[in-house]
Amino acid sequence: MTSTFTPSPGAAPLPRMIGAQTAYEVRNLLRNGEQLLLTLIIPVALLVLFASAPLLDVGPGPRVDFLAPGILALAVLSTAFTGQAIGTGFERRYGVLKRLGATPLPRTGLIAAKSLTVLLVELLQTVVVGAVALALGWSPHGDPAVAVLLVLVGSAAFSGFGLLMAGTLRAEATLAAANLVYLLLLVLGGVVFPLTKFSGGLRSVLELLPISALADGLRQVLQHGAGLPVRDLVVLLVWAVLGLALAARFFRWE
Repeated sequence: MTSTFTPSPGAAPLPRMIGAQTAYEVRNLLRNGEQLLLTLIIPVALLVLFASAPLLDVGPGPRVDFLAPGILALAVLSTAFTGQAIGTGFERRYGVLKRLGATPLPRTGLIAAKSLTVLLVELLQTVVVGAVALALGWSPHGDPAVAVLLVLVGSAAFSGFGLLMAGTLRAEATLAAANLVYLLLLVLGGVVFPLTKFSGGLRSVLELLPISALADGLRQVLQHGAGLPVRDLVVLLVWAVLGLALAARFFRWE
């Protein structure tokens, strides 16, 4: 008896393609030692160092209560902006994005996969940083849903500018610029010490940075138990809209 098989070529369902691409992105990131250093080791090391040693005055109360929200904001920056900019920049240089464009995975699917990757890595970062902070005596307050909202909007803001940088600059320039921005925002963004250390005019400018708004918003919620920090959320929304709009306009896939 002879069986006849009729080929049925076709793309997998979109959710399955997005899931497969997301799994690939996460595995690739977790296998990269430099990415792990940026996304996990540096934030945890900074948290332990500044929480354990009184190197800087962070105001009244336990040091870890001030530091933990700032380090969570830094973790979002490292993944959504720095890591994504560098990774996407080199994918663009080596033609990975161009080849993915020839597969059944649509552009929206690729963007969705990269967005899910960022959120999954941020979830891992939150678990690790939160566990270390709790071990150091952190006592978070406030509504976790508000903190999640701030993180999501902050991720959108950082992702937009990360993709803008990756899609307009050469890979080497993206590597240098992304790391420089990371260091500058670490120092000037109120991550490990309050912005009150700066003079009034400069402080007003620095408070408008997305990292400052995210760190301050998370502190208002998790350290002081406040409600929705409207000012910080508005700042993040403006940066998110601006960054995503510019990335959509100027990003080049090859």
